[in-house]
Amino acid sequence: MRRRRLAPLLAVSVTATLAPVLATSTATAAPAATPSASTPTSPAPTAGAAAAAKGALDRYAKQKPQWKRCATDADIPAGFECATIKVPLDYRVPGGKRIDLAISRLKSTAPDKRRGVLFSNPGGPGGPGLYMPLGMRDSLPESARQKYDLIGFDPRGVGRSTPVSCGMEPEEENWLRPYKEETYDKDVAWAREVANKCKEKAGDTLPHITTRNTARDLDLIRAVLGEKKISYVGYSYGTYLGAVYTQLFPGRADRFVLDSAVEPARAWRGMIQWWAEGAEPAFDRWTEWAAERSEKYGLGDTPKEVDRTFWDLVAQADEKPIEFEGQPTTGDDIRSGMRGAVFTPEYATEAFAELKKAAAGEPASAKKLAAFTGSEGTGTAGVAAAGAVESPSDNATASFWAVVCGDNSAAWSRDPETYRRDAIEDKGRYPLFGDFASSIKPCAFWDKSVEPATEVNNKVGSLVVQNEWDSQTPLPSGQALHADLKGSKMVTVLGGEGHGVYPSGNACADGAVNDYLLTGKLPAKDVTCEATADSNAEARKDQKRDMIPGSPLPERAPDRF
Repeated sequence: MRRRRLAPLLAVSVTATLAPVLATSTATAAPAATPSASTPTSPAPTAGAAAAAKGALDRYAKQKPQWKRCATDADIPAGFECATIKVPLDYRVPGGKRIDLAISRLKSTAPDKRRGVLFSNPGGPGGPGLYMPLGMRDSLPESARQKYDLIGFDPRGVGRSTPVSCGMEPEEENWLRPYKEETYDKDVAWAREVANKCKEKAGDTLPHITTRNTARDLDLIRAVLGEKKISYVGYSYGTYLGAVYTQLFPGRADRFVLDSAVEPARAWRGMIQWWAEGAEPAFDRWTEWAAERSEKYGLGDTPKEVDRTFWDLVAQADEKPIEFEGQPTTGDDIRSGMRGAVFTPEYATEAFAELKKAAAGEPASAKKLAAFTGSEGTGTAGVAAAGAVESPSDNATASFWAVVCGDNSAAWSRDPETYRRDAIEDKGRYPLFGDFASSIKPCAFWDKSVEPATEVNNKVGSLVVQNEWDSQTPLPSGQALHADLKGSKMVTVLGGEGHGVYPSGNACADGAVNDYLLTGKLPAKDVTCEATADSNAEARKDQKRDMIPGSPLPERAPDRF
């Protein structure tokens, strides 16, 4: 039975512009005349060490990118250029090891009206963003295209930016594992093995693939480009990156749009657990929706009957997997697939009705069953896929763990029994997905973070944008980021479905974002929009889309932000 609902819940001086790039305090980093290479626990650097660090950063900021047409066979704008710059692996030691950072730009269409640069990030962690300007070009109104050079980048450790690898086998990348007493020891061994492989393969690099360092990279790119400030559109994980940037470099942030937001205090174990918590009210909503259409779908005349139909089928599949086209679907597969599907009730209802047919041995639609079987893959296509680059096969997962484990090791218990207890308890509290979210992860065996997590608490102006029914970053998560960013305003799309709001064709939400990017003026108060049939249809279509590097929307993978 279901339980509760969640509460709605430049000609600029290099020294002056890059000085805060080494900020390590968890408090807001104020502009400083000289950088600090110390961590909160390390002794203060000598005057000579501080001068050397400043000199090293000055040299990084004076780089002259060698812009060239981005390497792709696709039909892209001639003005879309790529370059590679160097950044410090460890900003505490800027004179030490360097890594590559791949950047791109699409210049303003009206240089005389140009305001500055607009960065973007697609989410992840581990999502490549080098080709994001192409998606942003198609999303922004021409008036905004005139104001900004669009800047893309692959975050450190990702894609063309010195990609990291742990040497994982494909089966080791399957990390959202349901808790079972009989397999838990194997899951613990898997988590330990992944952490060990990462340490052995990239132990010198992974500790520095963090959100704080990626924010520092953003500021270094800003300095290399000769800009005083940056504007930014970040999706999902990209909202956290943007929020960390505003905390470390408040004086550098111009117009920041944070779409489908991460709650900083829950990065990162708590954010994964949001997937389970947020699914429960979505499931309740789905049972009501399906019951109202019982004549068409036959799942039950009341929400309680729909609930029983669902769990009866889960129990049946646990006892004997449902076979469809030679592929078995277990009860765990049903729970996992339904977790993401229920945020769009029609999609969930159609998928589950087809699964019920398959269980009865009747003909069923493979396309509609994809929510549970994962068999419908569209692949990447067109310009974005052509811009993709070969990187280690496990790069997305390796860079994901680097950030999720390394940003805040304090959030992850070192005791495997803690995860066992939490998985058992959360399966009871959040039966759809609680054990998947709370069970053991490689972070339990990760090294300690090289610096504390960032406490986000500032008054920098920004616009937080959120759908009410978001499967990856539920509404309370966006509300929490809005509360942390005291200078922000929030746009909430009531009834909005899907992970990623802008652009959706919703005149209210899209208009609020466009107005802010064009004028720099935040709404006088928080904005509430109503979802439309068309905007939710776009969300449903987007729900099935694979990750596309050039998309202005976040990746669709159900195990990423």
